[in-house]
Amino acid sequence: MADDTTAAWVAGVDGCKAGWIVVSKLIGDSAPPQVLIFAEFAEILQYVPQFHIVAVDMPIGLPDHIGREGRGAEQAVRKHLGERQSSVFAVPSRAAVYEQDYLEACRVAQETSCPPKKVSKQCYHLFPKIREIDGLMTPKLEDRIYEVHPELAFWRLNGMKHMSLPKKVKSRANDPGLNERRDVLVACGMDQAFLDQRPPRGAGRDDLLDAAANCLIAERILQGKAEPFPQAYACDGKGLRMAIWA
Repeated sequence: MADDTTAAWVAGVDGCKAGWIVVSKLIGDSAPPQVLIFAEFAEILQYVPQFHIVAVDMPIGLPDHIGREGRGAEQAVRKHLGERQSSVFAVPSRAAVYEQDYLEACRVAQETSCPPKKVSKQCYHLFPKIREIDGLMTPKLEDRIYEVHPELAFWRLNGMKHMSLPKKVKSRANDPGLNERRDVLVACGMDQAFLDQRPPRGAGRDDLLDAAANCLIAERILQGKAEPFPQAYACDGKGLRMAIWA
């Protein structure tokens, strides 16, 4: 965590069709946030000016074996999200994540879980991005890179109340749910015109709002206000913490 909470750039990151959408802001500056698109996660870490804190919606820290309740981070946040808890996917073992065929991923996931559990298609489609971050992550980078989840972010920013409406219905954007999330961000001080702008090519409105929420959590992390879920988190075989921050 950065020592100086002023004149520091923080970034909220969400995966999108184009790669990664980033909403960043300079702490202590009244200018609106900026939105950027990166093809690869490594480019985010190399960007100048450097982001002091990067809060990304993607699992970090992959266990070798999955127990009945799954990875502790997902278990810890679901109970806060009410009807939105289905947005928190069950993450399988690292060995399963590195399989590039769905049936093989399911086979390895079953072999490395008790009771045996397959991989959801939704989580499987995240595997390339999970691998992208996992290939870069080291315990040293944990000073800058934190795992977050947008629905937990909105829960925190909304006074620890989960969103009442889904952001998607039948895989399509749900404007009432997206407006609900935008209004939470505006109440937290974000500029509505920025949030209502047309998203960059290769990103959706939901991606922009999620990245904006993650950016506010990145600011909380920088200021020492965020907490990990679970509090007593475990580390994986690479020494990476398995926790979602908000």
